[in-house]
Amino acid sequence: MGPPRDCDYHLGVLSQPSVDSFLTINSPMSAQTTIDVDLLKRHDQSQLLAFWDDLDEISREKLLSQLEDIDFDLMSTLLRKEDESPDFGAMAMRAELPPAVASDGSGAAWTAEQARHRGEAALRAGEVATVLVAGGQGTRLGFDQPKGMFPIGPVSGRTLFQIFADRLKATQQRYGQRVPLFLMTSAATDAATRDYFESNEFLGLDPDQVTIFQQGTMPAVDAETGKILMQSPDAIALSPDGHGGTLRALDRNGCLQQMIESGAKYLFYFQVDNPLVTLCDPVFIGHHILAESELTTQVIRKRYPTEKVGNVVQVDGRTRVIEYSDLPDTAAELTEPDGSLKLWAGSIAVHMFDVAFLDRMKTDASALPFHRASKKVPHVDAAGEIQKPTSPNAIKFEQFIFDLLPAADRTLICEVEPAEAFAPVKNAPGAATDTAELAQAAMRDLHARWVIESGGCVEEGVCVEIHPRAALDAAQFADRFGGNVTITKNRFFDS
Repeated sequence: MGPPRDCDYHLGVLSQPSVDSFLTINSPMSAQTTIDVDLLKRHDQSQLLAFWDDLDEISREKLLSQLEDIDFDLMSTLLRKEDESPDFGAMAMRAELPPAVASDGSGAAWTAEQARHRGEAALRAGEVATVLVAGGQGTRLGFDQPKGMFPIGPVSGRTLFQIFADRLKATQQRYGQRVPLFLMTSAATDAATRDYFESNEFLGLDPDQVTIFQQGTMPAVDAETGKILMQSPDAIALSPDGHGGTLRALDRNGCLQQMIESGAKYLFYFQVDNPLVTLCDPVFIGHHILAESELTTQVIRKRYPTEKVGNVVQVDGRTRVIEYSDLPDTAAELTEPDGSLKLWAGSIAVHMFDVAFLDRMKTDASALPFHRASKKVPHVDAAGEIQKPTSPNAIKFEQFIFDLLPAADRTLICEVEPAEAFAPVKNAPGAATDTAELAQAAMRDLHARWVIESGGCVEEGVCVEIHPRAALDAAQFADRFGGNVTITKNRFFDS
């Protein structure tokens, strides 16, 4: 089928040819949607309208709505590779460690206790908001729903969403101040996530404190031709624009302005697949504030030089992340005089942002470059037949939130112990790392240590889980239960 004629369509009514060659949908159910046909021709993407004549009114409206959201100038820039990434190999050879606070509190001009007091003051003043990135499906886990709905509690079976909501409620009770939750979904998880929260009374949170918003998308393009692929005759092959799309989505949905108007100064960022994240950790918040940092990130100490984590480094006075795939082995294996790794800081995707910094960055298009990934993308061919490639055939574009690091005037990294703060749920059962079973074991072991450190006893092989309502941390557990607990069978402390 050929491209459409140069004329306007108004919900199936063909108007007279126009000089501007616009396709317009005037729907009684939505705002007017328009696309310039000549724009598609200029960017060599006319194939996106190849099936127009065969579409009904609803399908035409759906397609035009997607076309209207595409920045074709940006796509052409990306396809011409005018946004080429820097030479990470050269950067890595001159990289240093950024300003850092070790897990024992060393490396700062203040103590961990001072950081705790400052973070607690910010929480009591209502200066902290949270953003949860929850766009992923549980497909790799054998779970066909949003990953946040995956049951992870080792005894309770509570979902990831429940665990985070419970911690947020306990934090609010401790500090006497509501903490807003901004929850970012994707097109794949949005409807199910909204239904889950509404059906479960927002997991005990005030509905007014929960803002669910959807991240943006980017078209997938054919790797050989640069043509945008069609998922079906009336739909473009789109994919989420990456966790770096959080900033644009926060701004587009009015969330940034909402934070500013509510008095929130600091934003705690975390992702849905880490049940051990210490949500609203006052020590982490305090380090961020006392350092006058604009962007602070949690890191773990790499177990070996080439471990597959993002490397947080400082190059030419600016903090940045160099992905493991971009870090030459010669740089990864550099050591200090004592034999320890020089570049030891691995990112775990937990950050503190100054809200003012995000507000400043929202209009800086260069702050978050797009990264390319080769993927297998099903699509329809020119005859409208579904093609399911067996090898990568397309390029997807995504942004990473940590690319804001070089733009920050001041940054800080804070080391955490993986056993206390990092147990990602990413891989299917049986994988060597990052499985749900390993995350559950990490939760069980952490809570068992709380019991033992309080003077209690846990029999070998017994599973312990502690609800934040019972204790937010080891110190609170010791205050409530210290010396009085012997656990001989699986137990869930829920009060």
